[in-house]
Amino acid sequence: MRKFDFPLAADVLFYSAAAWLVLVGIFRFARLPAAVCFTAATLLSLALAGVLLFALSARHQKRARSRREQAEREKLMLHLALERDERVRALLLGALVADGKEAHCEGDVLSADGTPLIPLFTMQPVSADSIAQLLKRYGTRTFCIACNALTPEAEKLLATFSRTAMTQDDVYALLVRTQTLPEHYICGELPRKDLRRTLRRALSRRNAYPFFVSGAGLLVMSLFVIFPVYYLVSGSILLSAAILIRAFGYAA
Repeated sequence: MRKFDFPLAADVLFYSAAAWLVLVGIFRFARLPAAVCFTAATLLSLALAGVLLFALSARHQKRARSRREQAEREKLMLHLALERDERVRALLLGALVADGKEAHCEGDVLSADGTPLIPLFTMQPVSADSIAQLLKRYGTRTFCIACNALTPEAEKLLATFSRTAMTQDDVYALLVRTQTLPEHYICGELPRKDLRRTLRRALSRRNAYPFFVSGAGLLVMSLFVIFPVYYLVSGSILLSAAILIRAFGYAA
């Protein structure tokens, strides 16, 4: 069963409601009968909602998939930075073998297609100093490092000496492609944003003041515009929200 897409529904509802208010203002300005005005605005808004639902659905699905992949990539990089070195090497070895590479591990040295692969997963981007230490250690031998990210100086130093790196995108793509992602992540269940926390932040009592100012400003503007309906309705909603949040909202 397909999961309800709240952001998509919110976007469609917002644009449709905005279109309805604008259309009502236009039709009332044209002095159409109230019944015709509201009926036409409702039908046109529903038609727009259908078009938007179709047009925005693919984009929202792509964004949701991208967010999920980004969250999993971040969990993987944190896991690799906190995991023991031997387990990181074993994970990469399994992925490389599954990817058809000639890989093996002797002691603490991991090789892929005859080139040493050095896991260097850290919380901060790998610095040029770390690269310099590896260049001293390996001399003229070619090597590749696997890491979360590189500083610009480290990237430049690697390029200068014709060395390569597998950054987080490459490592994540390799593990996904070979279906060797860890079953359990270290700190994989860190607190995340959820609907309840978002609503609690939105309904904080400190938000009553900006809601009130915005609503009052819209009501004042309705006195000077050609189509006042939108400003009247929006301002009233914001003022009502300010009162409700002030009375029943969460303490800041």
